[in-house]
Amino acid sequence: MFRWPRRKDRPGPSAAPAAPTGTGGTRPPTPPGPAGTWQEVLHSGNATVTGSDRAFVNTGICTSTVQLPPDALRPPAEVDAPAGLDDLPYRPGLFVGRGNELDRLDAALATPGAALVQAVHGLGGIGKSALAAHWAATRPHGRAPVRWITADSPPAVQQGLADLATALQPALATALPDQALAEWGLQWLATHTGWLIVLDNVNDPADIADLAARARGGRFLITSRLATIWSDAATLVRLDVLDATESLALLTRITTTQHPGRDLDGAADLCEELGHLPLAIEQAAAYLAQNPLTTPRAYLDLLAEHPGAMYRHGAATTPEQRTIARIWNITLDRITTLQPHAADLLRTLAWYAPENIPTTLLDTGPADPPTRDAELGLLTAYSMITPDLATGTLAVHRLVQALARIPDPDDPHRTPTLIDQARQQATHCLHTALPPTHDTPATWPTWRTLLPHIDSLAEHTTPDTDTTTTAYILNKTGLFLDNQGQPGRATTYLQRALTYTVRVLGEDHPDTLVSRNNLAGAYSSAGDLGRAVPLYEQTLADRVRVLGEDHPDTLASRNNLAYAYRSAGDLGRAVPLYEQTLADTVRVLGEEHPITVTVRGNLTVAIAEREGRAGPS
Repeated sequence: MFRWPRRKDRPGPSAAPAAPTGTGGTRPPTPPGPAGTWQEVLHSGNATVTGSDRAFVNTGICTSTVQLPPDALRPPAEVDAPAGLDDLPYRPGLFVGRGNELDRLDAALATPGAALVQAVHGLGGIGKSALAAHWAATRPHGRAPVRWITADSPPAVQQGLADLATALQPALATALPDQALAEWGLQWLATHTGWLIVLDNVNDPADIADLAARARGGRFLITSRLATIWSDAATLVRLDVLDATESLALLTRITTTQHPGRDLDGAADLCEELGHLPLAIEQAAAYLAQNPLTTPRAYLDLLAEHPGAMYRHGAATTPEQRTIARIWNITLDRITTLQPHAADLLRTLAWYAPENIPTTLLDTGPADPPTRDAELGLLTAYSMITPDLATGTLAVHRLVQALARIPDPDDPHRTPTLIDQARQQATHCLHTALPPTHDTPATWPTWRTLLPHIDSLAEHTTPDTDTTTTAYILNKTGLFLDNQGQPGRATTYLQRALTYTVRVLGEDHPDTLVSRNNLAGAYSSAGDLGRAVPLYEQTLADRVRVLGEDHPDTLASRNNLAYAYRSAGDLGRAVPLYEQTLADTVRVLGEEHPITVTVRGNLTVAIAEREGRAGPS
């Protein structure tokens, strides 16, 4: 059995508003997977760094002291980039052609002017990322360090900057929250020259506007599906499909690496049928390499016999989706013949972010380690996934993921039942991988690794499909985001968790009250007291009615409401409520209970604020 995570608080000895407090609640039915302890944590705790060699991180009920190396807190401007900091997803054997585009990028770098000078755009799967990685890894641009940032959303940009910070100063990973790490990384770029940052898959220029405006000493290379919005870039490079010679060279290179004398009858026709799309060529070639007795002509026959649902309904999709769908079904037929449950694994991976999927997420899957490794190896052989040996992570092309999430009764690999089972398995794996706490600095790197995949699961599911496990993940993630100074994102997750508890457990269930309390705390963190105060008032009234006047959760709610009144400047209501709460906590819990200590500290600060407003007598 597991309990809903709760917001915690710590005493507020200073004039800054102290955070509310919380305690335990009852437990809902146990979801699949190991139990976890749900904690209620209330509005509190900013991460701060002081001193020359240690960081004091306020994380909730207590203050953690993190010992850092003496040079770990040097200003970003004083930190030099060490050798070996480059980070590129480069695969030299899978790049052909693009000579004109490479030359244009060379010329763009030589042109003086703004940092934002190169933008590569085109359809997904067209090879934008491959071109950027090849150019950055092989051309004599003289830039260092060279870093790769997935930039498809503001959180992803923030994560990339945070990763830069921890690459430069590893000790900061357990000392600073996400926002502070990202700001540190941005300040480093702003105070250094000569670097190259690849911003991959930008969806909105606004997502990188602040980065581009503040960091002017290096160069940015952007990839994006968008073509008409990069007016500030000096050079725009549009990618089209490969020409016939290049696509044939790519197909031949992959299929003949292990079998140089094989029959390539129909290779040119196959490239034409696949539309010379690099991703489609790679996947078809991987199938042929795995099956040396299958000729390109035979592969064409398989395409004709098994076009798949996406091909039949291709008019409503982009050409690349249509092409990938046509080969996806054939590839999965072969994969499931060799490893019956490898397709289950691929469908599970489809619910996560397309990159940096930790293989540890799969540790609690149904397969034993040898079988799982065999399944991953087979998926890799068919180019359905791409492993990164250095980081122990996986990547799945976003179009393959999109197909794997869409149910199709006519596709044996994408029936509604299979898709639903994969979603539940992906949820279960995330649940069991969550750290036990959200406010302990040592767990923050794990949270940051999992967060993109939690975001993806939430984005690609709807509230009506949420389960107790989903709501647990959403609630706990909301608390982590609030702790990391992202209350806006936190409220989205906490509101969805509350929606589930109300729908399934009812308005008066203790876990519903915990969920409502946590949402109120996030609104309070965001400064939205107009929403926070009514939620706190409703939660207190319901807890009095359901749990009783002296229940610890009721006492916590009184403290939280008093905190909200105080934050709103209403000391006339805050002080009496604090006084009542202190008397009750002393009577019920004792003088030394953490809630009593917290309330006493909050009352002391509130009285001091009231007297300060009154002025000298």
